[in-house]
Amino acid sequence: MKNIILTFVILTGGFLIYGTIDMPAWGDPQSPANSYVSPRYIEQALEKTETPNIVTAVLADYRGYDTMGETTVIFTAAIACALLLRGSTVGRKESE
Repeated sequence: MKNIILTFVILTGGFLIYGTIDMPAWGDPQSPANSYVSPRYIEQALEKTETPNIVTAVLADYRGYDTMGETTVIFTAAIACALLLRGSTVGRKESE
């Protein structure tokens, strides 16, 4: 069983490394994100979102659903941790 799990982990790691081969170099000014997306956000953020702060425009307007999803995941994890750490009183005997 351990060999199957180890093989699965190695194959998954290999696929992940293989998937990074086509990625542009870190900080490459000719990458698509730096060539097309960033300039469009910088040039059009104020007129399209009417928000003077570019960071707020991107997080709240352009990526609103993504930010809401991340917030939902963090909230759910916090509730789960609180419930797990709270402990259960079922089956406990009170000290007399």
